[in-house]
Amino acid sequence: MDDAVARFATYVATLGRGPGRSRALTRAEAADAMHLLLDGAPDPVQVGAFLMLLRYRGEDAAEIAGLVDGARARICLPGLSVALDWPSYGAGRTRGAPWFLLAALTLGQAGWPVLMHGSNEFSGGMSVPAALARLGLAPAEDAARDLGARGFAYVGVERLSPEFAALLGLRQLLGLRSPMNTVARLLNPGDAPAGVDGVFHPPYIEVHLSAAALLDRERLLVLKGGGGEAERNPVKAVEAHLFTAERGREMQVLPVLTQATPADPEPDIVAIWHGTAHDTAIEARVVGTIALGLLALGAGGDTEARILWEKRRPDH
Repeated sequence: MDDAVARFATYVATLGRGPGRSRALTRAEAADAMHLLLDGAPDPVQVGAFLMLLRYRGEDAAEIAGLVDGARARICLPGLSVALDWPSYGAGRTRGAPWFLLAALTLGQAGWPVLMHGSNEFSGGMSVPAALARLGLAPAEDAARDLGARGFAYVGVERLSPEFAALLGLRQLLGLRSPMNTVARLLNPGDAPAGVDGVFHPPYIEVHLSAAALLDRERLLVLKGGGGEAERNPVKAVEAHLFTAERGREMQVLPVLTQATPADPEPDIVAIWHGTAHDTAIEARVVGTIALGLLALGAGGDTEARILWEKRRPDH
């Protein structure tokens, strides 16, 4: 057994020793484990055991922060001018179009450059790359160029790091998501001062907020979003949890925006973006999601979001 494999084995053993003896990895241990994973050093059997032990034990904020540290040391996009980090790793099986994409495009046009990164490999709905194609756009070949041209860039996780994408892809083989999904949402590869983050299960909100504090994030808004995405449901009051380096944690209940339901079938994302079709429920979802970005940025709320949506430039 070579040194890297032996070193990784100690981390598997630390997680799996059994009741009263196992423990979470320290932040430094988790960072080193991630370095080894992204270098392809461990045996595949070790990788599967590691991921499932992390899941079985439950997510620990310091451990997650360490995994993020390790990933960010290998995965970064230096030199970008980004205002808002927008991870998109949801796997909702029943969702339709990614309406949050229209919110991100609107915010980018309004002067807050948005870097969206992610994977919709396990989603049953329309993927972000597919929606971009319908809108006449594409994932970024040059993120800096796209940010400069339209204030928005989408980078698939496979382009950020094929090795990290492979770790996420093990969900298909193992049958379960792993804490790498949480790590992905906290990567912030463009070092944006603010971020908006959707989770599928409310208990993960605490982990994201605690890890954000450990990672010295400036501002991060976390909510339970549709399909695990940062997307607001306009027919329900929504709890938005904001962490700021200055004030710590705050929770705000965002109001119901409409009682309307979307048309069936769902309207076309291109028609909604260009204003050639209207749907009260869908447009309330987009406006509410723009407001999430504004809250994360400290730049406004629902009223300002509605103004930005009405001023959007579909052909820009």
